[in-house]
Amino acid sequence: MEVWHIWIIVALVLVIIEIFTSGFAVICLAVGAVGGSIAAACDCSFKIQLLAFAIASFIALLLVRPLLLRFFPKEEKVKTNANAMVGRRGVVCNAIEGVEGGRVMIDGVDWKARSVDGEDIAQGEKVEIVEIDSIVLIVKKL
Repeated sequence: MEVWHIWIIVALVLVIIEIFTSGFAVICLAVGAVGGSIAAACDCSFKIQLLAFAIASFIALLLVRPLLLRFFPKEEKVKTNANAMVGRRGVVCNAIEGVEGGRVMIDGVDWKARSVDGEDIAQGEKVEIVEIDSIVLIVKKL
């Protein structure tokens, strides 16, 4: 097996690793390994092969990675758990009275709630969740 074969195998392994990671950094090293393979195929010394690997990797980091990031933007972070409640709407099932608070029903689940500005909200009124304070929903009347 010749040295340039080893460089190609390294490049293929790096491409496989890139499939399971994100960020497009490992693919730049794979491009560098192809550069090292080309240098090895031209019967260059190992130092020249490493230099070709380094230069090709650096150029790929400067050119290829930004291009790939533009075509594959990062996914938006999805709100989960309690943070997903903000912006949702519900119905007051026990009147919200000043600082005491009350209860709000959202998707069949009963939550303790307070109004955002301390106003009273009658039973049956529709509300929107503005924020969450521990396990208490802060709501505003719609």
